[in-house]
Amino acid sequence: MVSDTERVETTFRRKPIGKNNLAFLLAGLLLLAIVVIAVLIKASGPSALYPVHANGKYGYMDRSGKLVIQPQFDKAEEFSEGLAPVQAGNRWGYTDKSGKFAIPVQFDMADPFSEGLAMVGTGPKLGYIDTSGKFKINPQFEGAGQFGDGRAPVLVNGRWGYIDKDGKMVVNPQFDEAGNFSDGLAVVRLADKYAYIDKSGKVVINPQFLAAGDFHDGRAAVRLENKYGYIDKSGKVVIAPQFDSAGDFSDGLAPAAISGRFGYIDRDGKFAINPQFDDAGSFHAGLAPVWIGNRMGYSNKDGKLVWTPTA
Repeated sequence: MVSDTERVETTFRRKPIGKNNLAFLLAGLLLLAIVVIAVLIKASGPSALYPVHANGKYGYMDRSGKLVIQPQFDKAEEFSEGLAPVQAGNRWGYTDKSGKFAIPVQFDMADPFSEGLAMVGTGPKLGYIDTSGKFKINPQFEGAGQFGDGRAPVLVNGRWGYIDKDGKMVVNPQFDEAGNFSDGLAVVRLADKYAYIDKSGKVVINPQFLAAGDFHDGRAAVRLENKYGYIDKSGKVVIAPQFDSAGDFSDGLAPAAISGRFGYIDRDGKFAINPQFDDAGSFHAGLAPVWIGNRMGYSNKDGKLVWTPTA
């Protein structure tokens, strides 16, 4: 049966496109194509950089494994929002993708940026700076994490709660541990079990896990008895506990270990990269850090090494 709406749509006689209209249409399509290409280029991450260790210092390579920032830092973390925390001597600052300091070394510790803010330490207290290096939330916390979904975990008087980006406490300190918000949920510890809360602080997945990770791609690694598996956001087990260790999903894959060797599983729990590494991190823009012994390299999603592990 054809509905009235369907009948109108199928019998409606469209106005012919004249020369002027056609010119406007072609110009619009060309502009749209340019925008789409630009978005795809940006999304593909050709400028993605990864920290590497060589000759006793840290620098950065691109996705092909080519060094683009020569090793010069004592420590280096991943880029996020165009900047990366790096250590020179006993102080931390932030470098841009040209290798120049965008924020001079001055902090006792520094975290990658997230949602425009980065957690840094000065003395015994932690606060948050913006991308100019200016404090937006003054150092005042005993512990802190990254912003996600507009919330960041902070430690006050031995208990964890959550602040918003103005530094206002929006979930009162009450937890024994607290993770970053991701996919709308955050892992917290209550006594000896881990649970998940929503942005209001309400427990939505009851305390039951011996260990738990953040949600990414709709999955979170959890430990039940002596094995790790994965749950969805309803708390349902979607990948049966079977791994000795497990990490967060990213780019559709997650690191997981069996018999002391790490590989990468897909969302169904099947190994896409067979266990072969001594340790492994999450994928970022197509590459993941992997370790053979104490040497770190990078693997692509086919399991091929792009950067050969170095000490």
